[in-house]
Amino acid sequence: MNNSQSIPNEAYKEWNPNLWPPFTQIASSSPPQRAIAGDGAHLILDDGSRLIDAISSWWVTLHGHANQTIGNAIASQASQLEQVIFADFTHPEAERLARRLSNKTGLERLFFSDNGSTAVEVALKIACQWWHNKGEPRHQLIAFEGAYHGDTFGAMAVGERNLFNAPFEPMLFPVNRVPWPSTWWGDEELQMREKVSLERLEKLLEIPTAAVILEPLVQGAGGMSMVRPEFIKEVENRVRQADALLIADEVLTGFGRCGSLFAFQRAGILPDLIALSKGLTGGFLPMGVTMAHENIFAAFVGENPSLTFWHGHSFTANPLGCAAANASLDLLEENPQSFENFESRHLPHLKRLAKHPKVKKPRLTGTIAAFDIKVEGSDGYLNLAGRQLKTQVMKSGVFLRPLGNVIYLLPPLCLNDAQLEQCYAAIRKGLENI
Repeated sequence: MNNSQSIPNEAYKEWNPNLWPPFTQIASSSPPQRAIAGDGAHLILDDGSRLIDAISSWWVTLHGHANQTIGNAIASQASQLEQVIFADFTHPEAERLARRLSNKTGLERLFFSDNGSTAVEVALKIACQWWHNKGEPRHQLIAFEGAYHGDTFGAMAVGERNLFNAPFEPMLFPVNRVPWPSTWWGDEELQMREKVSLERLEKLLEIPTAAVILEPLVQGAGGMSMVRPEFIKEVENRVRQADALLIADEVLTGFGRCGSLFAFQRAGILPDLIALSKGLTGGFLPMGVTMAHENIFAAFVGENPSLTFWHGHSFTANPLGCAAANASLDLLEENPQSFENFESRHLPHLKRLAKHPKVKKPRLTGTIAAFDIKVEGSDGYLNLAGRQLKTQVMKSGVFLRPLGNVIYLLPPLCLNDAQLEQCYAAIRKGLENI
């Protein structure tokens, strides 16, 4: 049965006739603006106007747009080697990146892929095959309610089941879920929610489990939902007691976003597998990596071909992406204060904003500040309050992309104090006009 409705041609006329935008219903959305350049924290539009990119272009533009250090590294690499099949060759930039990320995470092995979703897919496949290779197949996977891990099938399966993946529900493998005890300033019921969550996890872990996957400290697309580091530590303790693997999806939270280089470090844990992407290349090129402990890698080595991890991508370890990632790491190493001190920069602005009558559940972790707009009716992704605020804030030269009525700032590390003030001033003004 076809439930689709025909859309008048007028709905299309302002849109590019060849492009299909992501996460966008064009029948109810305004046509996109046209960006022609970037400069640090700014996007420059074709009419010459400038917008502060307060969400780092979907959380990837770590150091700002058109960063010269990363651009030069890519240009230099492009003149030497742009691509090589990684199943038969290695190259210096991949070796350097693997060595550096191993030293920084404590996980010895790095598997390259193309983006955050595929980095998660790789982690899930490695976890399940590891148990298979050990002769102890385990099939239970545990995830957290509200999670988002990507849009490929495995990543969808361990993410929250919702409007986004409803058409594919019959094809998604079963996953058991644990409540995510998100918290905020002034939260008085946190301990009870954490207790319920941990008890549920303990019960599920009575079944032999392949892996538990979580976004450490912050669920991104799930509404910038934040938990205490202490909770993440308690999760790790229970996973270890159950002899399961722990997967940290650091696609959003990695590379300084939570105030430490990686969120798992701030939480005081060490996962068995880590998925990384987004800020990995400073936002210049798509790339994903999955880090794994040496003991996991060892189970895939042997004379029997069935032990092999039969997975790969055409652009695995692309030299240009590796060069960009190494340059981005250089910048983080040269100026760790850029991410370590960002939380203290947010703090006075968010404290002031938290007093606004339309603001609830203010929360802050590292470079990520968030709150909910008080609304009539249901909270959630389809609530129109965020879209209304987005329109108002744009008038003040700031670009946001709210998650329903969840408003957040996740700016590039290069954002200066005056630009940060402009972001908060635009939000305060916008709240008065919705």
